[in-house]
Amino acid sequence: MKLPDSARNWTSILGAALALTTLFVIIFLFIISILFDSGSSYLGLFTFIILPVFLVIGLFLIPIGMIFTSKRKKSIAKTGDQTDWPIINLNLRTTRNALTIFVIGSVIFFMLSGIGSYEAFHYTESVEFCGTLCHKVMEPEFVAYHQSSHERVKCVECHVGAGADWYVKSKLSGLYQIYSVAFKKYPQPIPTPIHNLRPARETCEQCHWPDKFYDPMIRMKKSYLSDYDNTEWDIHLMMKTSATYSALGLQEGIHWHINPDVQIDYITDLEDPSKIPWVRSRNKKTGEEKIFLDSQYSDKHLAIDAGQVKTMDCMDCHNRPSHNYKVPQNFVDDLITAGSISTELPDIKYVSMEILYQDYETKEAAFDFIQKRVKEYYEENYDYLLEDYEEQINQAIAAIQTGFSQNIFPYMKVNWSVYPTHLGHMESDGCYRCHSDRHSTSTGETISRDCQLCHNIIAQGTPSSMEFSQTFNALDFKHPIEIRDAWRETLCSECHFKLY
Repeated sequence: MKLPDSARNWTSILGAALALTTLFVIIFLFIISILFDSGSSYLGLFTFIILPVFLVIGLFLIPIGMIFTSKRKKSIAKTGDQTDWPIINLNLRTTRNALTIFVIGSVIFFMLSGIGSYEAFHYTESVEFCGTLCHKVMEPEFVAYHQSSHERVKCVECHVGAGADWYVKSKLSGLYQIYSVAFKKYPQPIPTPIHNLRPARETCEQCHWPDKFYDPMIRMKKSYLSDYDNTEWDIHLMMKTSATYSALGLQEGIHWHINPDVQIDYITDLEDPSKIPWVRSRNKKTGEEKIFLDSQYSDKHLAIDAGQVKTMDCMDCHNRPSHNYKVPQNFVDDLITAGSISTELPDIKYVSMEILYQDYETKEAAFDFIQKRVKEYYEENYDYLLEDYEEQINQAIAAIQTGFSQNIFPYMKVNWSVYPTHLGHMESDGCYRCHSDRHSTSTGETISRDCQLCHNIIAQGTPSSMEFSQTFNALDFKHPIEIRDAWRETLCSECHFKLY
């Protein structure tokens, strides 16, 4: 097919070659990903984002080369009409051929662009794109996400949500994140984005309807003491997610805080956001308003700024719904309960805690130390068990390493202490940020610390000596280790946040 003379230049030829080669590679990779359902986040990155850029560059080089060639020939000829714009004469066969190629090529290009844009959109919205493209940086979030109950919920459904405005905001924010990763400008650990998160009512509440959290639920927890026998201690709690009877709705219980008729506002300490010195409760129906101040803060140290007032929502308690990093005692308890660590190994809970409450430079260094220390401990203290319990020891080592890899990430300096969960009050202040008996009104009314506001203990103790409650009457808490009444006066997190 004969083409205009202006198309016979190296720039246009290279542009055409680049465009055609890139097009064939894109089609090939697309077919591979569709037919064989294979590939990775990097395959998607190349197929739908990087390669199309080279395709467009190649297509632009074709007319650019033709324009410069045409101008160069006119300047050499220096005769005839000198026009700034090219003349399209369809009586010429070469012009018709060029126009045909342009029209057909444009139609194909726009069709492929539509498919590519659609695929690129869905690729950038995928979990793999969010979690694996920047592997080292996002590894903690990606691993914790796959351990959560939201594993089948896409990242963007919570972090972006519906609507074009938040989609655009997320992509603009993503540009800086790409820059940060490319030039290693990201902090370690990455700060929690509490200032630019979308309100929970626009994301969480699309699935979790606040008005329908009615039924109480039973939570059963097995723990193990750091003694010779790894003594099992069980506790069963009836969590008062709402009122005892569903007909009463959200008039009481944990989810009273999101009762549509109630609004809870608060102000955090500027230096420590986990501290809440000011709380306001307002009944929307009656207009009654109560302001509670923490007795640890004097008026001169508490500046009330309307711009700092935040309205409580789901995320104030469920702050780690998909990225929860468990404390060592909890994930080791789970591993023992699941049978991954044998309770027949004396002191195994103690050894695990001794190992996991240390800092490590890399995951590999931690794995090496776990293996070395466990074997070393039993060689020094229980050498007579080494032969008979070799399999259980190796299994325990593998389990501790697994628990470490799922909850502690040395490269990003991430663990339970960096991103504490506020759900509860064991490993962080959580509920006690407000329910501490310290927050009171001018009339003396306090935000109670009474445990039975949120749950009743219906059973507790070792398997051989369990204590059970009668009907809805709650048991008085009994600490597994004798500490008298210290648990009544001290916040649980003061001990459980860092035991060793």
